Amino acid sequence: MVAVAEPDIHLASQSPRRRALLAQIGMRHDVVAVAVDESPLPGEAPAEYVLRLALAKARAGRALRPDRPVLGADTAVVVDDQILGKPLDRADGIAMLARLSGREHRVLTAVALVGDREESRLSVSHVHFRPIDAAEAAAYWATGEPVDKAGGYAVQGLAALFIESIAGSYSGVMGLPLFETGELLRRAGIAPLRRGEPATSEGRA
Repeated sequence: MVAVAEPDIHLASQSPRRRALLAQIGMRHDVVAVAVDESPLPGEAPAEYVLRLALAKARAGRALRPDRPVLGADTAVVVDDQILGKPLDRADGIAMLARLSGREHRVLTAVALVGDREESRLSVSHVHFRPIDAAEAAAYWATGEPVDKAGGYAVQGLAALFIESIAGSYSGVMGLPLFETGELLRRAGIAPLRRGEPATSEGRA
């Protein structure tokens, strides 16, 4: 019988994109499902919001699975200082694309690691969209891709056709900034490149 390697960490997220990004850097992990109220607090700044939620998710996961450090993350698309969440329906999704069309917005992703101690990091990226006409927005919604995505688009998918430029972290826009994640892991004594095992290419974005 082949022994199954123990995970290095638990991931407090069921996002396939975050799982793929962890796999990209060779991190052995499993998923712990957590339930966290994601409602913004009155007057809460977007950066404070994503940092709070990332830490809350990691803490909730740690409470359920205290045997390993738990990684939590949260992403917000921000335009005009307003957080764009996941689209409520078709009309909302198309309206989001109209707001993002032909301009720059920010993508804030916070990542937190809770083990013997708690630490968090924030990634801020600036994304510029080309103009998107109504027919394109409707066609994009019809693909199903934007349904469960913050801001109503997926940088690693068809929405790449809309993106003129990104200043910041591509993986952060996807939902898990790998530089900041790597720093947290390294500080916790978890370093995939020093483990003597090659990083897997399975699940790369």
